[in-house]
Amino acid sequence: MTDKIEVQTPVTKEAKTEDGKNEEIEKALVDPTKKRKAEDEIEIDLSSSIPLSKKQKRLLRRGKITLEELNAKYNIDPSSIEEYKNESESKKNVNNVGDQAKNDNGDDEEEDKPKTKKSEKERKFSVWIGNLSFDTTKEEIIKFFVAKTKSEDNEASQVTENDIIRVNMPLAKNDGKKIKNKGFCYMDFKTKEQLDSIVKLSENQLNGRNLLIKNSKDYDGRPDKNDLVSMSKNPPSRILFVGNLSFDTTDELLRKHFQHCGEIIKIRMATFEDSGKCKGFAFVDFKNEEGATNALKDKTCRKIAGRPLRMEFGEDRSKRQVRRKPDQEQKRTIDIPNKDPQLQQRENNPAKFRTRKTPAPHRNTVDSNNRIKSSIALRSAQRASAAIVPSQGKKMKFD
Repeated sequence: MTDKIEVQTPVTKEAKTEDGKNEEIEKALVDPTKKRKAEDEIEIDLSSSIPLSKKQKRLLRRGKITLEELNAKYNIDPSSIEEYKNESESKKNVNNVGDQAKNDNGDDEEEDKPKTKKSEKERKFSVWIGNLSFDTTKEEIIKFFVAKTKSEDNEASQVTENDIIRVNMPLAKNDGKKIKNKGFCYMDFKTKEQLDSIVKLSENQLNGRNLLIKNSKDYDGRPDKNDLVSMSKNPPSRILFVGNLSFDTTDELLRKHFQHCGEIIKIRMATFEDSGKCKGFAFVDFKNEEGATNALKDKTCRKIAGRPLRMEFGEDRSKRQVRRKPDQEQKRTIDIPNKDPQLQQRENNPAKFRTRKTPAPHRNTVDSNNRIKSSIALRSAQRASAAIVPSQGKKMKFD
């Protein structure tokens, strides 16, 4: 009997590696979270159609391109084109329905909507409260007004906690320390009578401060930012200060810019020493005060080459008053009969008879034996004359 021997062909390493690669590629395509490597091969059919992108839809809505041009250039999927057409038609139908509803109701409702918003704003009766103590809280203000308005005869002017719609008190930033207010707040009430009763409480004390209360829509007393004449720090004068100038500004440009306001005597422009260009400000000297005031009032003068200017009255040094110190009171002199003429001359002309000042004492005026040094002791002694003096003694002779 012959034995049958089965021979198995060995599997090569190349075949194993090919199967492993195919399995990895299939797993990578199935799992979207796994990052694909350069080794993963993906087949893409370039001849297949492409759906419409968001950018292409935007261009179509604006009318900058047509569907025929896009289809000829990119081979767009017809199903995406149909979806885009259906979306555009549905939007048109919604807009048409909205327009018909507006036409049926009339234009009165459209006009009423902004009016209702304005009326809601007008119904807010707001009050501004200033000069508050920094430690004052919202609860203290509410209790203060409720207690003060209880004595009102008219019930409509009485304020309760429910009548206060809002209390807006801005707080200061102080690096984690105790929170304090900024010294003012706003309060809204329901009726005008309540507002008037609160405004009457102005100058009443709360936490040691006299409150300043006024209607928040009352702008009386506030400076007008457009009125540069009243906003100027210096009094009216013929000199105009002009700031925020460009470095390329010249005297001729300023003269042309302000020549219609009045007669200009000279222009004093601050310049750099090295380049000679403008430092950013100048003084325009007019002949009269009217020229400077006209320049501040004229809105066409507030810009040069699109650059906003900062203008105000300058200081007129010709009108400056030098403050002199008050004259020292003269000492009264009493006429003494038979006064020494030399002493009288010394009083009349003290500069001629100046006494010598004693030198300042030295630091080390004492020696080691705790005695005053000879130089210190003799510094104020009268000095002898260095001139040759004839002898006044008697000559004695001896036999």
